[in-house]
Amino acid sequence: MLTSEDVDKWTITYYSERIQREIRDLPSGIYAGYLRLVSVMKRKGADLHMPYSRALGDKLFELRPTGEEGIGRVFYCTLKGNRIVMLHSFVKKTQQTPPKEMRLARKRLREVQQNG
Repeated sequence: MLTSEDVDKWTITYYSERIQREIRDLPSGIYAGYLRLVSVMKRKGADLHMPYSRALGDKLFELRPTGEEGIGRVFYCTLKGNRIVMLHSFVKKTQQTPPKEMRLARKRLREVQQNG
């Protein structure tokens, strides 16, 4: 029997088909980690807390999937109607998030917020 915990309450969408493809093309272990985290987000919402998710300010969040291949980052935001929008992804190669990755995520966040 299904409980309310088993029902998806949030919808995952993507900034573009290209972003959806890039996430799908993450190394298999990192992608598997992403799928596990997204499964929880669909049921419980966007804020998973550390070490799985982190708020970056101004309504931008990062999902932190890991796998044998390393560490991935997927930036996302939330919109009314329990929608989570995946904005950008990359495989992390340095300790700090590269500024260009953060700039791109923030640019897409502004576009999504303006266009709904």
